[in-house]
Amino acid sequence: MGFLLLRWQRCQYDMQKLPFYPLKNLKGFQRGFFVFKKAKIMNEIIEKIQLSDEVFKIRVKAPLIAEECLPGQFILLQVTENGERIPLTIADSDKTNGTINLIFQTVGKTTHLLAELHSGEKILNLVGPLGKPTHIEKVGTVVCVGGGIGVAPLYPIAKAMKAAGNKLVVIIGARSKGLIILEEEMRAIADELIVCTDDGSYGKKALVTAPLKDMCESANPPNLAIAIGPPVMMKFCAETTRPFNVPTVVSLNTIMIDGTGMCGGCRVTVGGETKFVCVDGPEFDGHLVDFDNMMQRLRAYKKHEDEAHEQCHLEMAVVKKMGDQA
Repeated sequence: MGFLLLRWQRCQYDMQKLPFYPLKNLKGFQRGFFVFKKAKIMNEIIEKIQLSDEVFKIRVKAPLIAEECLPGQFILLQVTENGERIPLTIADSDKTNGTINLIFQTVGKTTHLLAELHSGEKILNLVGPLGKPTHIEKVGTVVCVGGGIGVAPLYPIAKAMKAAGNKLVVIIGARSKGLIILEEEMRAIADELIVCTDDGSYGKKALVTAPLKDMCESANPPNLAIAIGPPVMMKFCAETTRPFNVPTVVSLNTIMIDGTGMCGGCRVTVGGETKFVCVDGPEFDGHLVDFDNMMQRLRAYKKHEDEAHEQCHLEMAVVKKMGDQA
């Protein structure tokens, strides 16, 4: 039954950690279907870079995912045997070397544990690519708006939009200068780059919605807006473009378990209909998303998340103390 649930995705796991299928019964299937190939399963961290106090970039050996992934798609990963599975959008990929880039912020237990891994170590389980890729076409002027860690999944989309022949304007923002990421990468592909910080420590002191509104009010408004970041940021980007009828795409990051549309944990309301972010998304029309309902659902396990986060910090402190005493 498990195979039937997953067979429409081209996936990659650490074969030694799969609990449900005897290895002798697993076979490779035709291209485009669920694939297990022990020889290619790596999940090894090739490189780890700390971009800021809370943000890390890892390059992971994942040849099957690198071969198939497209802008806008994501992976699910699991760090420990009994740990949760979290979605991370693929920030970049290299088919030749069989690697993918993941950028994440340490906001909870799982991301802290992921940040503790070093080059040469392996991620326990990794599956993907999941979700529908971004629809890339030449539309004219595209403005890509990234908030905080949302700049990471925005990068491959922006790069693809530019390659399609669009004029590309990129707006990136964060609370402060230390949290700005991928500035130079975005500058290299954008026709115009605007940087904002909430506290004014770098770039313009403004929310990303301010320059977005300026663009919409100009004589040449954008033909398409793409916004990725915290839910409240995407909500107000959509509200900013709504009066100007600028089509706006958002990429949602919800609670997710299996990533195949079966658990319903990632469900959101879009245009009055229930959609699953993992299979129907992660991208939707921002003007149709019920962000208030989505944000309420994201808070459902906050108490448990906070407790696990606090416990993780305590355990990390104990390990550090033991290391200092050794």
